[in-house]
Amino acid sequence: MNKDILAKAASQARGIAMDAVHKCNSGHLGLPLGMADVGAVLFGHALHLDPAAPKWLNRDRFILSAGHGSMFVYTWLHLSGYDLPMEELINFRQLGSHTPGHPESFETIGVECTTGPLGQGVGNGVGYALSGKMAAAKYNTADHKIFDNHIVVIAGDGCLQEGVARESVAFAAHNHLDNLILIYDSNDVTLDAMAKVTQDEDTQKLYEALGWDAVTLDGHDMDAFLAAFNHAKKNDNGKPKILITKTLIGKGIPEVAGTAKAHGEGGAKFVDAARAALGLPADQHFYVSDDVRAHFEHLKGARAQAHAHWEEKFSAWGSANPELKSALELSLKDVTPQDLLKVIPEYPAESKAATRNSGGEIFNHITKALPHVITGSADLYGSTKNYIKDGGDFGPANWAGRNIWFGIREHAMGAICNGIAYDALFRPSGATFLVFADYCRPSIRLAALAHLNVTYIFTHDSVGVGEDGPTHQPVETVSGLRVIPHLDVIRPADSEETAAAFASAFSRADGPTLLALSRQDLPNQGQVPASVRREGTLKGGYILVKETAALDTILLATGSEVQHAVVAAKQLGAGTRVVSMPCFELFDRQPESYRNEVLPASVTKRIAIEAGVTALWWKYVGLAGKVIGIDRFGISAPGNIVMKELGMTAENLVAVAQA
Repeated sequence: MNKDILAKAASQARGIAMDAVHKCNSGHLGLPLGMADVGAVLFGHALHLDPAAPKWLNRDRFILSAGHGSMFVYTWLHLSGYDLPMEELINFRQLGSHTPGHPESFETIGVECTTGPLGQGVGNGVGYALSGKMAAAKYNTADHKIFDNHIVVIAGDGCLQEGVARESVAFAAHNHLDNLILIYDSNDVTLDAMAKVTQDEDTQKLYEALGWDAVTLDGHDMDAFLAAFNHAKKNDNGKPKILITKTLIGKGIPEVAGTAKAHGEGGAKFVDAARAALGLPADQHFYVSDDVRAHFEHLKGARAQAHAHWEEKFSAWGSANPELKSALELSLKDVTPQDLLKVIPEYPAESKAATRNSGGEIFNHITKALPHVITGSADLYGSTKNYIKDGGDFGPANWAGRNIWFGIREHAMGAICNGIAYDALFRPSGATFLVFADYCRPSIRLAALAHLNVTYIFTHDSVGVGEDGPTHQPVETVSGLRVIPHLDVIRPADSEETAAAFASAFSRADGPTLLALSRQDLPNQGQVPASVRREGTLKGGYILVKETAALDTILLATGSEVQHAVVAAKQLGAGTRVVSMPCFELFDRQPESYRNEVLPASVTKRIAIEAGVTALWWKYVGLAGKVIGIDRFGISAPGNIVMKELGMTAENLVAVAQA
């Protein structure tokens, strides 16, 4: 390690961060300045990566969980030679730039995860580490080890205080993810005050008690950090690693360094003097010296050579293991059968089943067809029914196992699934009760933002849960999820709609899907061909029961309430149409001509029914329509009694329609 040139690079990285934050009068200086020496060692020497091939399969994955310090990662990606020109750093946080306020994986080459909400990157890193272990177990052979990379995460006090991080680090230790290295920027400061105001644990002892290898060191001592980092990489002892780097937040700006004011842009007004003290030229902002450029250019070449050497190994592995190579290629392409519905048998017309039960059967048909699909549950496999039969359990005894036991850690489950999806070697799914979606909502939101192919299999979808009462009856949850942009929420009415819901979820290539499944049995709408229900579900909404006379009334429903609409239509007469609406998002993406065909504007007598809050239905029924829903919390009683008490019946629907 050329410590002299890296020390100069660290000073210049500090200068770039100061210039960027000062220019836009916005951003966070504390971490980019305090962790500059660590960044210099990682990106200027220690990380295995190739800037010319940002998605090289065996690269070390670097994640900045403390995403507010985004200028840290932008600066080091730029210096390392990624396709992130200086103009992008100059346009930090500006419209159209590839350097947004917090790192976004879809905006900036080299950014592995969309981070910013604190703690998410820790969970994402655990997901990457899980994916790495699974990939090594599935694809490495005695003769060819093609996966042996490490996951490197930088987190701050805020990240590690968050519940999602606490859940994730416990999971990582229990599952022996020793390919994970967490670097804790321990600067004793949070945004509002010194860290001692809100925390006083002994971090090293805490992590050791959890089952981590932990070491505390001076984060500004490059030799000490490199020694600790190399030891962490080489020590495959079944324990994840945490390097507790004691740093000075805002190092380089004496007026704020070591204080809460250094966290944000508070030090920007002092940058002229700070830049001079760092030896940076006053007339050249965003300055990088020729010798620093030369160092990284040489390193870029060396990294390309290391990558090329790996490619030779990879080629030999592929020649020796054509079936494994084919499986890996299919996983990377996330290939699904042309018509995934063909692998799911149709259900008998008169059958009756909870959609969670039929969903479990359907899911196992899909996982046979898609071997790269994996799944997990937050301690609820027995209820959510998403266990892959013969898939094995993931863990130290079987890294290739397809079933992940997350424990009662819903938020970590969401963040870990996101990390797996970012890695893109496997396609993840996770399950819990629908009401607990709020425990993992931030992760779901980020999956939607980053267009990740994650599937959520959430059961016990309504007040039909019954005796568990209002704490477990998600009256507002489905609507709350429907308002997340780019998330498909599908609430199927029977087994055939459930088949299409799963097919839609696992064939989607541009974002997450949430399946809301029932606990109670629902009748199969066998009077309508299975093909109609399946194809209609894929469109989000369709005519389930067509009128046999002049159309005068449209009943809309979803999930367990569709059965009531079908019964009510028979009583309301031949001019009544039933529209099943399992997925608002899919329906809204259909051509206007199709939407008008299903919901003709000329028919204004429309009544919607769903066992949940009513607000979102008005866009379909219009001001002249009516909505039967539950704009209150539920009741503790048997599910059928709760449904009747709250008006979720055909009789009530008829009464409202005739009023």
